[in-house]
Amino acid sequence: MDFMVNIDIKKLPAPIRYKDKILLVGSCFTEHIGNSLEELKFSVLQNPNGILFDPDSVCKSLLSYIQNKKYNENDFFQLNDVWHSWQHHSHYSHINLQEAVRIVNGSQQTAHEFLKQADWIIITLGSSFSYRLTEQAIKTTEYSQTPPLGGWGVSNCHRAPAQWFDKHLLAIDEIISAFDNCMQQLFHFNSKLNVIFTVSPVRHIRDGVTDNNRSKARLIEAVHHLVNKFDSIHYFPAYELVIDVLRDYRFYDADLVHPNYMATGYVLEKFAESCIHEQALELMAEIKKIVIARKHRAFQPDTNAHEQFLKTYFERAVSLQEKFPYLDLREEINYFAGKQIL
Repeated sequence: MDFMVNIDIKKLPAPIRYKDKILLVGSCFTEHIGNSLEELKFSVLQNPNGILFDPDSVCKSLLSYIQNKKYNENDFFQLNDVWHSWQHHSHYSHINLQEAVRIVNGSQQTAHEFLKQADWIIITLGSSFSYRLTEQAIKTTEYSQTPPLGGWGVSNCHRAPAQWFDKHLLAIDEIISAFDNCMQQLFHFNSKLNVIFTVSPVRHIRDGVTDNNRSKARLIEAVHHLVNKFDSIHYFPAYELVIDVLRDYRFYDADLVHPNYMATGYVLEKFAESCIHEQALELMAEIKKIVIARKHRAFQPDTNAHEQFLKTYFERAVSLQEKFPYLDLREEINYFAGKQIL
């Protein structure tokens, strides 16, 4: 007897390998995937603008990496003594304006160079709702940029007053149009790129249950349009795995919004099965053992047993590094050696 609906997730035609470079952009669920891949020593760059939720923000960020857009002081505004960019997470904000500009442009340069060499982009969309600055916000902050047609769409609200923003539910055609243009430019900039879209299973309850479902439905419809149009675009059903397979509040955190550790682990397991090459999966298993050993904290570090433990994993890490020179196991090797040797 079956107690859950199974989703048949097809393996990617050319799955991710360890030599590949992976850019991850999008919502907070992006970072669950990115952190897991990074810990297992894949070459990744995560959210150079910080967390992004809506398609408009994601497209703007990707286009800015292609162009290697340079921000200047006029692109920032001051709120509560801190300088912010409307297109970046507060992680990139700073009390000093020049430093804020430097931090953002450093991230832009890194993203531009990484995107040139990237093999994959993983995009996780969280919501179809976008937020646009009102006239009050522009006047209050003395924001000097000229707004584009449709007004300034912002990627992060920086805890500014609610009356500074107009909330807009993007239509399916708007999402498709934005991504169609974005994907065309991406493939022209880097012809070897492949893209994996996911829709975040995090529920945006602040929008209300009905509007959250409308929002997710528009993302799913738009993404499948792109998948059907471009051979290099693929879909991984993270949303469906949580909502339709697990479909139980015991797989959510106490806020009933964010998938918990078990749910996230289940999704990542399915992602690995369908999106990672079989040879890479074998290497992942060995690297995972080394990573777990690196986190080990000995109760009696001066014992012979612990010395042997360190020696064993030092040799395993060195052997892997020599066999697969594109891996970066320096941190683990130095830890097991007890000194800086690389």
